[in-house]
Amino acid sequence: MTNWLERLIGETQLRLLGLLRRSRQTITSLAEALGLTDNAVRMHIAALHRDGIVEQVGTQRDTGGKPARLYGLTRAGEELFPKAYALVLSKLVEEIVRTQGRARAVELLRAVGAQAAAGAQRGTSPKHRVEAAAGVFRDLGTDVDLEKTDDGWRLQGYGCPLSAVTSGHPEMCELGKALVEEVVGSRVTECCVRGERPRCGFVVATATE
Repeated sequence: MTNWLERLIGETQLRLLGLLRRSRQTITSLAEALGLTDNAVRMHIAALHRDGIVEQVGTQRDTGGKPARLYGLTRAGEELFPKAYALVLSKLVEEIVRTQGRARAVELLRAVGAQAAAGAQRGTSPKHRVEAAAGVFRDLGTDVDLEKTDDGWRLQGYGCPLSAVTSGHPEMCELGKALVEEVVGSRVTECCVRGERPRCGFVVATATE
């Protein structure tokens, strides 16, 4: 398992999350497995629950005893663990480019971007539509600022939801561009920063409000 997660939350909480990933657990069962007191485990569970990583998922009744709360990982907690998404997506784009050409890969990625934006609430004014586009990126996990320009808006991301793939496949930025165009309904220029620290960037040309 990648060490960054251990550095972020500590060895004890990482072991606790590993146990919850395998099965639902009570405070007592976690304490026994970790060699801690029940109160120490409760403190860890409370902190992880506050951060939206752990949740109560039911109760377990021991013989003759009071029902004990069962805990498990939330979806956000599960997503903390390493996944193969980036590798699979990268290989998929490579295969499309190899077999069907870059133009086809861009076409498909733009279609995916448009579909991803299909449910966004667009609003009635250009500003509201750009704000809606920014909201979609925030939902994808990217912090975004909006800057007014002479002829529209600049959507500046601080990060990239596909950063593990974009550095090797600039075609991926077409997905983000199509997403913004679908929401704002006007021409968009992509100005993403790639490299070690990718950042999304799009300039939206809009009519004067």
